[in-house]
Amino acid sequence: MKVTILYDNESRVEGLQADWGFACLISHAGVNLLFDTGANGAILLQNMRALGIEPGSINIVFISHVHFDHSGGLSSFLNENSDVTVYAPKSLSGIRSAREVTYVEGPLEMGQDFYTTGLLEGMEQSLVVRSEDGPAVIVGCSHPGVKSILKAAEHFGAPAALIGGLHGFREFEVLQPLHLVCPTHCTQHIGEIESRYPDKYVRGGVGAVIKT
Repeated sequence: MKVTILYDNESRVEGLQADWGFACLISHAGVNLLFDTGANGAILLQNMRALGIEPGSINIVFISHVHFDHSGGLSSFLNENSDVTVYAPKSLSGIRSAREVTYVEGPLEMGQDFYTTGLLEGMEQSLVVRSEDGPAVIVGCSHPGVKSILKAAEHFGAPAALIGGLHGFREFEVLQPLHLVCPTHCTQHIGEIESRYPDKYVRGGVGAVIKT
C-alpha cells in the first residue's frame, strides 16, 4: 500500500503548496482512493498534477467528515473527474455530479481490502485498508477520539498503522501496538509522539510518501 499526502499544513517538496486541511491518495490492489479533498480545490489539483497524479486515475473518493478543510475541494475535483464512487457522511448531502454516491452510516466494505469504520459519534468515518503489513487506519481529524477509532477499526483486524490528523490526542499509550504513526494536519502534539515513538514516527507534509 502506498499513501501520498496531497494536502497538509506543511510541504515536504519544493513547488508543492501547503494549506490548512488534509487529503491523501491511497494506492492499493489496483485502486486509487482519494481520502478527503482539502479546503481548496485549486491547491489540491495543483499539488496532484505537480506529483504526476491525474484526477482521472482516481476510482474512489472518501470524505471523512463535513468540515470544509476536508471536503472543500470536492466540487473542483468532481469537475475534473466525475466517474468515481464517493463515500461520504450522510450529512454531506447534495453530491450530484459523481457516478455513484454512498452516504455512510455504519461500517461497510467498499471493495477488496477497503473498509469504512462507519460514522463514529455520528460525525466522522475513518478508512481501513488491509495490506501485507496489517490494516492501516487513515483518519481525517479524529474528532471521535483516536482510541475509539482504533477500537472500531479492530473489526477488520488489529491496526498496524495510523495516518492523518489526530487533533489534541494525548492518550499516547494506545499507539504502542502500532508499527507506524504519521500524524498530520491538525495534530497538536506531533513532537511528543515523535519523541515517544521515534521508531514508529513518520513525518507528514505535502509530497510525503508512506509505504506499508
